[in-house]
Amino acid sequence: MRWFGFGFNAFGQICAQDESVQEESVDTVKVIHPSELRCHVDSSSCRLKTSRISASWSRRASLHLAGSSPGIYRRRRKLRHGAWTLNHSQRVSVVDVTLPLVPGGYLVSKPPFYHTLSPHLKAKSLALGAEHALLLSASGAIYSWGLGSHGQLGHSNLLSEEEPRAVEALWGMPMSSVAAGGWHSICISNGGDLYVWGWNESGQLGLPSRCLRKAPLQKSSQKAGELCPATSSHEELQEEEKHEVFISIQAFPALLDVTPPCEIRAVSCGSRHTAAVTIKGDLYTWGWGEYGQLGHQTLTSADEPQRVEFFTAEQMHVVDVVCGTWNTFAAVVKEEEGRSQ
Repeated sequence: MRWFGFGFNAFGQICAQDESVQEESVDTVKVIHPSELRCHVDSSSCRLKTSRISASWSRRASLHLAGSSPGIYRRRRKLRHGAWTLNHSQRVSVVDVTLPLVPGGYLVSKPPFYHTLSPHLKAKSLALGAEHALLLSASGAIYSWGLGSHGQLGHSNLLSEEEPRAVEALWGMPMSSVAAGGWHSICISNGGDLYVWGWNESGQLGLPSRCLRKAPLQKSSQKAGELCPATSSHEELQEEEKHEVFISIQAFPALLDVTPPCEIRAVSCGSRHTAAVTIKGDLYTWGWGEYGQLGHQTLTSADEPQRVEFFTAEQMHVVDVVCGTWNTFAAVVKEEEGRSQ
């Protein structure tokens, strides 16, 4: 299995930045072409297999498997060729270097706290957004709590919740996976359908976004005004907007249609973009794309799911996807291997 990354690369999370290259045409901050992730360890040949990836705003952590010995490696600008190795003599591996935390050991003044949940909430997985949390229970129900100002809790309002509350609109429809973006939420049903809710300012829900549709309408109206000066482009723009339904906040789950129809096997959310993998091995992305995190080899945003053609053209079968805040990482295998899974 190989991993590719694209999007925000200011800290070298995707590929190492060559400081000797001074060409203005080379943008090492924005990686718009899917680039294969390389293993940087102190050895002439790297045979480690990356099985999992986790990404944040400035870092990327990879779990590598070399035989039966796992290892965790972290990529950032100052550790371009460095690696955090593990104590392989212990069955439970522990990173053998000091984590760069603030004095006292935590990034916040208060230490982590333990809060018991209701006994009937048997958690299968947990997803954390910027200010909200989603829990997928063993029964397939979705619970949410935290800030609700952008409708990210899915309770048909913009109120916050201090305790886990069931997303009633999805009750009775078992879900298999859940993901949280900065202020939006996504889940996959057992049948492979996508349900979305929360903030849609950048089209991250895959629903019509005013800020993304307005610019093309303005450009087309300006061109029409140049061809026919007597026509008021401003009035035409207003008339076109009347016939379009825009969604800035979706406060309850909505079924998202992907064209052509397909079943979804995995989904992940960045701050303001979303990526999903189909059972057939296609990768679809949508939302904010100004760092190239949508993988379409442009810096444009999109408010509807679009297939990443790079992997199709290279005859690669996408099996998993992980979104960082402003970047995306996709795991792929050869097409024949994907068909056999």
